[in-house]
Amino acid sequence: MKGHRADRIAEMIHGELAVRLHRDIKDPRVTPISITGVKVTGDLKKAVIEWMPLGGGEVPQELRDGLKEVSHKLRGPIGRALRLRHAPELVFEHDVRTDEAIRVSQLLERLAHDREERNE
Repeated sequence: MKGHRADRIAEMIHGELAVRLHRDIKDPRVTPISITGVKVTGDLKKAVIEWMPLGGGEVPQELRDGLKEVSHKLRGPIGRALRLRHAPELVFEHDVRTDEAIRVSQLLERLAHDREERNE
């Protein structure tokens, strides 16, 4: 039963972050990101937010630093919006799995294109 609550809260945090990162955060270091997943621990004390920069590519350290600082500013407002007695700690982690999946997909597309060119 605890897992279901954590999953529901993870979904709600995902939605709140999508809005608040776009609307409320004015830190120039925090460029647009895509939130690829949110996982909340069973005790609801920690939420790990997996993200990647919009459009992929290299991740500058200043973006990582900006997200770390922003996590402290967002914790309270998100907890209040979700009506949680104790808001979970927000931890932003770069989602390298999605980057790898994109890279593999691009390689496969290039191989298919090369194969088509050889058969023509």
